Amino acid sequence: MALPANIPLAGATNQPIGHYEFCKRYSDECGPNGKDAGPLVLTQENWKTILNVNYTVNTDIQPMTDMEIYGVEEEWAYPDLAGDCEDYVLLKRKKLIQAGISPANLLITVVLQPNGEGHAVLTVRTDRGDFVLDNMRNKVLLWSETEYRFLKRQSSANAGKWVKLQDGRADAVGSVR
Repeated sequence: MALPANIPLAGATNQPIGHYEFCKRYSDECGPNGKDAGPLVLTQENWKTILNVNYTVNTDIQPMTDMEIYGVEEEWAYPDLAGDCEDYVLLKRKKLIQAGISPANLLITVVLQPNGEGHAVLTVRTDRGDFVLDNMRNKVLLWSETEYRFLKRQSSANAGKWVKLQDGRADAVGSVR
């Protein structure tokens, strides 16, 4: 069964608590994204930018837990030298916005890893599908090529709102008898 190039949406949901706290500190980054001109038209130039930002942030930032860095379970922040998954995502999103990509196409996304642990990645919404920037790999993949189960992500209309995702792979597996 072929999956769609873009992750299907399934309605509004609550934002992660870490993002809520982040938005209290950086309210200018958590509001309406302006007019949504649709998915990013993927060009060779912006694809190179996406790959470069993913690789650079992955190699510049050392992986550490929030407990190791801040002494707390959950803290969403821009990393200087070290960070956990959502910190990588925040920095990649910021750098890609600075490179001219619309925030409406740079969506923080919550997924489940195969081991059941939660994880954050950055989804880049394009006319060729939703691509995933992940701190656990330098290769940028279509969402459907990853091993993750997609749960929710930022709304393309408003960076402070979140939407549920309809990851059809879980439904397909559950329906096999």
